[in-house]
Amino acid sequence: MRALVWHGKEDIRCDTVTDPELEQPRDAIVKVTSCAICGSDLHLFHNFIPAMLPGDIMGHEMMGEVVEVGPEAKHKLKVGDRVVVPFTIICGECDQCKRGNFSVCEATNRKKYLADKVFGHPTAGLFGYTHLTGGYPGGQAEYLRVPFADATHIKVPDGIPDEKVLFLGDIFPTGWQAAVQCDIQPTDTVAIWGCGPVGQMAIRSAVLLGAKQVIAIDHLPERLEMAEAGGAITINFDEESVVERLNELTGGLGPEKCIDAIGMEAHVSPSMPDTVYDRAKQMLGAESDRPHVLREMIYVCRPAGVISIPGVYGGLVDKIPMGQLMNKGLTIRTGQTHVNRWTDDLLRRIEEGQIDPSFVVTHTVSLDEGPEMYKVFRDKQDSCIKVVLKP
Repeated sequence: MRALVWHGKEDIRCDTVTDPELEQPRDAIVKVTSCAICGSDLHLFHNFIPAMLPGDIMGHEMMGEVVEVGPEAKHKLKVGDRVVVPFTIICGECDQCKRGNFSVCEATNRKKYLADKVFGHPTAGLFGYTHLTGGYPGGQAEYLRVPFADATHIKVPDGIPDEKVLFLGDIFPTGWQAAVQCDIQPTDTVAIWGCGPVGQMAIRSAVLLGAKQVIAIDHLPERLEMAEAGGAITINFDEESVVERLNELTGGLGPEKCIDAIGMEAHVSPSMPDTVYDRAKQMLGAESDRPHVLREMIYVCRPAGVISIPGVYGGLVDKIPMGQLMNKGLTIRTGQTHVNRWTDDLLRRIEEGQIDPSFVVTHTVSLDEGPEMYKVFRDKQDSCIKVVLKP
């Protein structure tokens, strides 16, 4: 089969690789009909997250048709079922899964010893996302083996286009969880840094959850236009001060809730000296992530407010203002997304027409064009916001 394969930093190729086979009784094989490039895939593309190996198959946003089912998954799946595959691999039986904390499933990371060393405790296995999370082949491919498939799937009805339901596997529940973690009240202003795909989903989630005011922060015109279309007031940080504008929009009080939809690769600009500092330390290997957004959020958030972090961080950050954080009494909520906790509700909202997540798609291309689209997505060429690949 064809698949997008990691060969090293900024070197992804469409290779012919061995077709996946059933390995465990709870496995299934899915013929991928649509997959996507995620912003967090760029962290792997840039080799900022450790434990990628040449030959690893990329991708964690995918859906398709079940073509083979292991004997212990047949009570939940059958050949011909149409499924979205969550990026989190879950057993459905451990203590964390029973609590709905699916992204920290205790059973699915088959390389727990690596995660133990880096994180202190292992988290769930993830598709296409380094050997720290199990080294599972990803879904930017023609076929995918789904471990624990009886739990790790979302059945979707026929008749709904792939693009409407594809994002149930990651960015839609990620944006939704980011907003839910804020405990949004009708009087709240929610400020969201980053208007990429997750930020766009967080904007619409905050609106659906009843925020009084949603403010979106970015500098790319096409992203800001999309955010405004979703109901947000926009701030272009290249043209105005984020701090001053947020104070103006909140009567000097600051937003009650802040969402970091950017993560470890915050924009670097001479007008923001700390970003230059972070980039220099990153190049020297003294810091792995660029946390400008975290610093700014801590500074502007209203005292006793909530900071929600769906943006991916991979390692160490520097100069976090803990004095501001502690004295202002801020609450921080983070985590990879507990996808299956949210998907029944979100699928219902799609079916009822409350939201159509396909609004975020700007490019649809063949799998063969994937390597080039990684570069287009990285460089934000051709107003690229979200890429869907068709194997």
